[in-house]
Amino acid sequence: MKALVYTPSLPRFFGARLLGKRFPKGLLPLALKEVPLPEREGFVRVRVRQSGVCGSDLALLYGKSPPSIAPFFSFPAVLGHEILGEYEGSLVAVNPLLACADRGLPPCPQCQRGEEGLCQNVAEGSLAPGMLGYNRDLPGGWGEWVLARPERLYPIPQGVPEDRAVFAEPLAVVLRGLKKLRPWPEEVLVLGMGTIGLLAVRLLRALGYGGRLFAVAKYPHQAERAKAFGADEVFPSAQEALLARARRYRYLLFEGFRGGYEAVVEASGSGRGFRQALALAREGGKVLLLGAPGLALVDLSPFWFKEVGLEGSYTYTREDFREAVGLLSELGGLEALVGGRYPLVAWREALAAKGKALFAPNGP
Repeated sequence: MKALVYTPSLPRFFGARLLGKRFPKGLLPLALKEVPLPEREGFVRVRVRQSGVCGSDLALLYGKSPPSIAPFFSFPAVLGHEILGEYEGSLVAVNPLLACADRGLPPCPQCQRGEEGLCQNVAEGSLAPGMLGYNRDLPGGWGEWVLARPERLYPIPQGVPEDRAVFAEPLAVVLRGLKKLRPWPEEVLVLGMGTIGLLAVRLLRALGYGGRLFAVAKYPHQAERAKAFGADEVFPSAQEALLARARRYRYLLFEGFRGGYEAVVEASGSGRGFRQALALAREGGKVLLLGAPGLALVDLSPFWFKEVGLEGSYTYTREDFREAVGLLSELGGLEALVGGRYPLVAWREALAAKGKALFAPNGP
């Protein structure tokens, strides 16, 4: 089958890390190849309909992934963990986790609790380390087919368009994170209006959140979408959001703030966003990390001086995933986040696209 394969290269890693998005797309360690589709007992073949380009995929390609998580992935690998597929004539969302049950192991303590996203054996057992999309033994969604165990397949509700259904996996991540904010605070600020941030705004309202909902959007089109999804007020920068709700104090060349927001959802996935989120959280408030900031120089004083709490959401439980798929029927408008659909051969254009890029390996 045809697939986009990521093969690590230290020179390209350092070049991409240095230049960021200015690094030539054609020099990224990604190539369209013919690869064999493996067979594995207990796994079924799923034809890929669409697969999203995630911020974590871009972080990997541009050398921004945290080094400490590298041992828990394996390469070369076919990327793509946001997977919408077709199995036995039905449209299905694919849960890409490869936990104890998938690896032929007895359940670890986390899997016994149903917390497969925290599985302690992600680098053990009969499979290479990592989930689908970061696993050298099983292909991810940036190819024509994937393999998955039947219980990892979730039928898409009738009437949900494919361009909405493909958001099932990131929606499950956001859903798990937002549950950690319960009982609901009186106000929430979502920082960063990329795909994850907009999903957070839309999902908060779908879950019945009736408090004040604020957002920080870098671009006007993101601000418009945030308001359409339910944000009460949108700020063009974190600084303006901070000045609107906090008191500023100065001493010599230094400044500090009191006040801010009860809960801050950091969805930009950057070190700068993490620093801003800590500043935006009020005393005794909470920061939820939905993005992956990686390595960052951060002032840790808010954790003790303001007693700010920190939560994170990396993946999900099976129930989170099932609930996210079930909510798709109520989340009209998500399909508007799609910036374009691309064949595998146009991967350079997909990585340069504005908005959410999707690969359609088997055509429309």
